[in-house]
Amino acid sequence: MSAPQFWDKIADKYSKQPVRDMDAYEQTLDRTRTYLGPQDRVLELGCGTGTTALKLAGNVGSILATDVSTRMVEIGREKARAEGAENVQFAVADVLENPAGEEQFDVVLAFNLLHLLPNADEAIAHVATLVKPGGVFISKTVTTPGRKMPRFMRLMLLVLPVMQMLGKAPFVKFRSQDDLHKAIERAGFKILETGNYPSAPPNHFVVARRV
Repeated sequence: MSAPQFWDKIADKYSKQPVRDMDAYEQTLDRTRTYLGPQDRVLELGCGTGTTALKLAGNVGSILATDVSTRMVEIGREKARAEGAENVQFAVADVLENPAGEEQFDVVLAFNLLHLLPNADEAIAHVATLVKPGGVFISKTVTTPGRKMPRFMRLMLLVLPVMQMLGKAPFVKFRSQDDLHKAIERAGFKILETGNYPSAPPNHFVVARRV
């Protein structure tokens, strides 16, 4: 099953699920807002059903929210219409595309996305072409907790291949925070801030400026 098919299949159920750790989510939003300006043009990759884009819409000029799932994007558009969020647009697009053509953005967001990509380094390098010089790339992704990996995570990794074969889990690849930082820096960014929201398993938040 392809990634678009998987996410289309679970989109309606996904849209009804509450945020697992609201405190960590709100902390992520608060830190992100400090890097946003009222005139900024923002691109969100892997937007899902648009919850984050809509929560940040009041802090920026406009947001283009993209996802590989047609159904996720449909739900996002429905939510935007219901909320009257006229500065949020949605588009179906792969992470290696630019749905805005040659346009570059002040900010590119990628939350809970990079660990779901088989081509994460290529995607990060592509992000550098999407961000204006001096603009920022803000991401948050689950990373490996190292030797102190929680038992539930070890069990999850054991059953993951079976779940993927049954079409009940997407592609997943965790990496160390150091490895992630190096990939972002190789793409031409300078890391400004990091954090873990939540800390276990570490969902690693990174803000990086294009140099």
